[in-house]
Amino acid sequence: MGFAMSALQSLALFFVFLIGAVSALAIILFVVDRFQTEDAIRRNYPVIGRFRHLFSTLGEFFRQYFFAMDREEMPFNRAQRTWVEGAAKGESNTVAFGSTRNLNVPGTPIFMNAVFPPLDDQYGMTEPMVIGPTAREPYAAPSIFNISGMSYGALSKPAVRALARGAKEAGIWMNTGEGGLSPYHLEGGCDIVFQIGTAKYGVRDKDGNLSDDKLRQVAAHPQIKMFEIKLSQGAKPGKGGILPAEKVSKEIAEIRGIEEGKASISPNRHQEVDDFGDLLDLIKHVRDVTGKPVGFKTCMGSADPWFDLFKLIRERGTDHAPDFITVDGGEGGTGAAPMPLMDLVGMPLREALVRMVDLRDLAGLHDRIRIIASGKLTQPGDIAWAICAGADIVTSARGFMFSLGCIQALKCNRNTCPTGITTHDPRLQKGLVVEEKYKRVARYAKAVIKEVETIAHSVGVAEPRLMRRKHVRLVKDDGASEQMSVLYPAVKLDGDLTGGHHVFEEALKRM
Repeated sequence: MGFAMSALQSLALFFVFLIGAVSALAIILFVVDRFQTEDAIRRNYPVIGRFRHLFSTLGEFFRQYFFAMDREEMPFNRAQRTWVEGAAKGESNTVAFGSTRNLNVPGTPIFMNAVFPPLDDQYGMTEPMVIGPTAREPYAAPSIFNISGMSYGALSKPAVRALARGAKEAGIWMNTGEGGLSPYHLEGGCDIVFQIGTAKYGVRDKDGNLSDDKLRQVAAHPQIKMFEIKLSQGAKPGKGGILPAEKVSKEIAEIRGIEEGKASISPNRHQEVDDFGDLLDLIKHVRDVTGKPVGFKTCMGSADPWFDLFKLIRERGTDHAPDFITVDGGEGGTGAAPMPLMDLVGMPLREALVRMVDLRDLAGLHDRIRIIASGKLTQPGDIAWAICAGADIVTSARGFMFSLGCIQALKCNRNTCPTGITTHDPRLQKGLVVEEKYKRVARYAKAVIKEVETIAHSVGVAEPRLMRRKHVRLVKDDGASEQMSVLYPAVKLDGDLTGGHHVFEEALKRM
């Protein structure tokens, strides 16, 4: 009995102390809020006004889990993320009771199933595609679906290691992003595309200029299959990459060739490239030095300027042509960027891809330049649509982030990623177990490829690269659908661009 009374007295004292502490804290916050001048809400409504910021911060998470419907969220909705998660875990992605997708949204692709599709024993696997036939070491790309550019530094060490090992397991390539080549890219054993950003990370001299010696050193790695010169990307067209100071560790600084602990902001373009002539010169120079295929990545603002590029290629000869062009959409991406650029600048991939493909074909360069589509393509239907539109290969960044366990917390630029993917905080990185996650990366890639092959089989062809615009319909503004081949007829001029600008202009009207 005495023990019980003592315990009750202790609890009562603790309760009184707790009330006193809370009251004291409330008084202190009241004084602070009343006399601060930055926040009008807190100044007018001391203490209570603080809950507005709390609820605003937590609102996006409550909406994600409790209030938003499966197809409502942006940039990726719950249905898309769930599909990737299921594919990465190797779970069945079959659904029952009908589709939850609104098929009346303009732009929605609807694939046209064949009346008499090929039998199961007439099913074919996608053959490797040769990129850079004139390079000393052409690359036979084995997969239609690969990992897009994400830098070490923007991504954590375990994330890069898991992606590299998963890429090897799935037989796909991995793009380094503009942050240079790290040991963690190489340790997985996968094929690698080295991206040369505007700051030349990993291949720059002490003054920030392109170094031929470092280019040769990178190219000497047998895993390096191609080089991609980044002109712009969908997240921030017209602006260079941003790596916050807290992410610039000693190791990352050494890999990139920059100063430790200092924010790294790349130039908004390559300083030595003032026009298309300079671009072709740079492409040929890198190809001559490395012996590997070289292309470039861009986010289109308009199709008009690019006619001059293809005309110049025809004048100089196909030896001066890029081996591939990566077309990125203006929908934004994994990189941190100012909101106006993320939201308002750059042509969406659904428009840009068709234009670039048609420009290439107008120039008669269909078999010389490969087109790679990149930009918010994470689902089998996205990849199948891109191939129908004319892409030879598709790459994805955010899809593979989801396969690693990304929950779309939208903290990629804050070094506080809760899943350990985009943070250098060792405590948070512990959540990303490479030995488990690389298997998910591989399963996701294989699932996408398998499902794209299933779509190809359904529309009546043996393998995905045989799909054409005639195999897909697009929903129009009035809710009806039309064949893509009618909306965007394939165009060819067989390389005769001299005096053919009027043909190009007519083609543009259809783009």
